[in-house]
Amino acid sequence: MNICVVGAGYVGLVTGTVFADLGNEVTCVDKLGGKINALRAGRMPIYEPGLEEMVARNTADGRLSFTTDLASAVRRAEIVFIAVGTPPKADGDTDLSAVEEAAKGIGAAMDRYMVVVNKSTVPVGTGDFVRDVILRYQTQRVPFDVVSNPEFLREGSAIEDTLRPDRIVIGAPSQQVAMTLLELYAPLERPMIITDVHSAEMIKYASNAFLALKISFMNTIANVCEAAGADVTQVTKGVGLDARIGPAFLNAGLGYGGSCFPKDTDSLIHTAARLGHDFGILRAVVEVNRRRVPQFVEKITKVLAPLEDKVIAVLGLAFKPNTDDIRDAKSVDLIRLLWATGATIRAYDPVAVDNARAVLPASVRYASSAYEAAEGADAVVLVTEWNEFKAINLERLRVLMRRPLVFDGRNLWEPERMLRVGVEYYSIGRKPVVPSL
Repeated sequence: MNICVVGAGYVGLVTGTVFADLGNEVTCVDKLGGKINALRAGRMPIYEPGLEEMVARNTADGRLSFTTDLASAVRRAEIVFIAVGTPPKADGDTDLSAVEEAAKGIGAAMDRYMVVVNKSTVPVGTGDFVRDVILRYQTQRVPFDVVSNPEFLREGSAIEDTLRPDRIVIGAPSQQVAMTLLELYAPLERPMIITDVHSAEMIKYASNAFLALKISFMNTIANVCEAAGADVTQVTKGVGLDARIGPAFLNAGLGYGGSCFPKDTDSLIHTAARLGHDFGILRAVVEVNRRRVPQFVEKITKVLAPLEDKVIAVLGLAFKPNTDDIRDAKSVDLIRLLWATGATIRAYDPVAVDNARAVLPASVRYASSAYEAAEGADAVVLVTEWNEFKAINLERLRVLMRRPLVFDGRNLWEPERMLRVGVEYYSIGRKPVVPSL
């Protein structure tokens, strides 16, 4: 098939590249000329394992191309995917201005029947909105259909998630229209569910809201565990083995971040309110998440105060491993709070330093390794659970530090190991480790 993907950001670029790898002719469109030129030169705007190689292969084979010319890409396509950003507004509602702009351009260029697919995460009812915009801006009265096909990609494993998704959701106005998407996705041989458009739009938000609920619930359990002297990792294992619950998204830590969960929970709360429903349980989920970093900083301050003359090494800046994305990253909130106390911050991340520089205070120092960050530090704070941190030489870390003190925001290390090494250790929902002198 000939496919146009509007938006060469995270979702659009990964989706378009995978479709090309499956043998389709794909044109990715973006209004940012600099991004398109970089992609043509083989430079990726995001870090995603395996993406650069897949883009290079399909570009070389002529199946994948990049342009700023939306009209020409639309006229060549049988299916047009809208995969533009939908950031939150100040009140928590979803900003659909990029979706509207894409729909205008599609309507103006459309010269024959085609299927327009909302791939962006959008509130229920957006399919109707896109249809209305296209109708208003059509220069030729040709038929079209609007489909909802939400993405369920996890940054760091997006290619795998696209090739082997748990399910493919197709919200279409009719079975006949759905068949176009079924044919496109057929090579993946994955479970597909066909719904109406509104239900498909709700599935995405309901899924992310439920996962956010699991995270905040377990973080609240972690607070109780700390007060009671229980071990949240043991509690998590016992709860996760219940087949009705499962182990995914139960790890206690600093809370959820990134480009999806924060904005999707806020958007669903706003959408529910607009429809006359107070989503109280989801508002509680958001509030629990908001308090995670301040509570962790309170723990650090209690142990290490005063912080004015302290050097604190922060390991991990990306919101999760295997990505350079720092949108709503817990590291940003934590560093800003620590910096406000007068502490000196020395940070390290395998891939996200350049993105962090743009948003963190200018006084933050950046190290080339975890060991360099820890040298002479009064404390190490683990924020992102990169594999290289899991395998770190704790004995070497202890020797480098001015005070062997570690705050683990992801429960990456085992307390027993810290005790053997002689490191004072504070984690989430577990007893502190204070080696005897």
